[in-house]
Amino acid sequence: MSDITDLGVAALRDGVRTGSFSAREVADAFIAKVSKAKALNAFLVETPDHAIAAATEADAARAAGETLKPLAGVPIGMKDLFCTKGVPTTAASLILEGFTPQYESTVSSNLFAAGAGMLGKLNMDQFAMGSSNETSAFGNVISPWRRRDGGNAPLAPGGSSGGSSAAVSARLCPGATGTDTGGSIRQPAAFVGISGIKPTYGRCSRWGVVAFASSLDQAGPMARDVRDCAILLEAMAGFDPKDATSLDLPVPQWEAGLNSSMVGKRIGIPKEYRVDNMPAEIDALWQQGIDWLKDAGAEIVEVSLPHTKYALPAYYIIAPAEASSNLARYDGVRYGLRDLPEGANLQDMYAATRAAGFGDEVKRRIMIGTYVLSAGFYDAYFTQASKVRTLIARDFDRAFEACDYLLTPTAPSAAFALGEKSADPIAMYLNDVFTVPSSLAGLPAMSVPGGLDKAGLPLGLQIIGRALDEQGVLNTCLALEERAGFVARPDSWW
Repeated sequence: MSDITDLGVAALRDGVRTGSFSAREVADAFIAKVSKAKALNAFLVETPDHAIAAATEADAARAAGETLKPLAGVPIGMKDLFCTKGVPTTAASLILEGFTPQYESTVSSNLFAAGAGMLGKLNMDQFAMGSSNETSAFGNVISPWRRRDGGNAPLAPGGSSGGSSAAVSARLCPGATGTDTGGSIRQPAAFVGISGIKPTYGRCSRWGVVAFASSLDQAGPMARDVRDCAILLEAMAGFDPKDATSLDLPVPQWEAGLNSSMVGKRIGIPKEYRVDNMPAEIDALWQQGIDWLKDAGAEIVEVSLPHTKYALPAYYIIAPAEASSNLARYDGVRYGLRDLPEGANLQDMYAATRAAGFGDEVKRRIMIGTYVLSAGFYDAYFTQASKVRTLIARDFDRAFEACDYLLTPTAPSAAFALGEKSADPIAMYLNDVFTVPSSLAGLPAMSVPGGLDKAGLPLGLQIIGRALDEQGVLNTCLALEERAGFVARPDSWW
């Protein structure tokens, strides 16, 4: 049998159920793998005891002839944005260093109730603000991938869910949680050759998830393939009365509904996504994706999303504005870091704590957000951006009158070297050009690997669907996955 850590969520679940191996064997194999991968800096906290406890419970249930839970025997990684009871949660920021929640986020609670064990908390961009995992206060996550030309420059694993993407790609865990505000599940998934889905806004509870931009943040799974994402999403999703934006709807059986036939389906190609200076390899992969979906039986139609060019500017007003409000709670009074200079008053303590605790990118976005919400500028910036957001959502509604799903590239490039774009915030923000519009509209969208560029790095394709049509998005991605036959993986250098 191949190494247990080469198996995905479905294979591990089924193997434990049939007795091909024990849940404890699975947990031990992944715990050992995590402990030897310090060079990737993917995990901020390792929790082997949690994984072992879940595995012990699964093995005991099987020995007793009981029905196993849906994720029994499957250990996962948890992005450090999800509060985990008794386990430090920092959102990769110094201002939350030492914070140990006394409660469990709804998403992590759902996963644990389904039988999953936790291998640890995964590194990320600080407060989910970033596209390269370079804003973490605890050091960069290093992508497990290397360029084929022999260049050893460490590469970005994408962001903000960079620890999640690196851990899944490096086979440190079969699946992981991520969050997506403007592309933070899809872009890192594309960078490391795995799959990741952002469900419809409201499908997964935000309760217990450290907030960045509340009207945009949405949890979702990252895993090796479409089926594994469907399995994890079923466990994560569901109505939560503690989250006012949670959708009071039953959770579909996404895994059981998987079907890669595209007969009778229309795939829209948004003409505005053919951006200036798009690399030829990205354009070629997009055309390949079109051909694959034609082969699956789909009809291809061109559609227009005329307000696409305003999506990034609108996003980088709305998201920082909401962050400015959400991050006001970090003041050094109740939890986390407190910097109290001698003789300081309360205002001095606030200023010193935030200066020491927040990273440069977080400070930049707080300042932008505070500015666009200030008197005299609110209508000129935030109100206008909110109107543009409505127009972008309307564009999608009109496009879906002509098609069922949209096919686009996930990111405008393959992974770049760490430090390559960190000096230019605008260049970094442009990584989200293909993912932000669907986030503003609250639509389900997924990235699957489509191939490699000339340097041997993964490239992703994105499918966007109507609200609540995760099944169709998963099915369309399955059609791409079957035809792409992507099996590339990084060489183990760590």
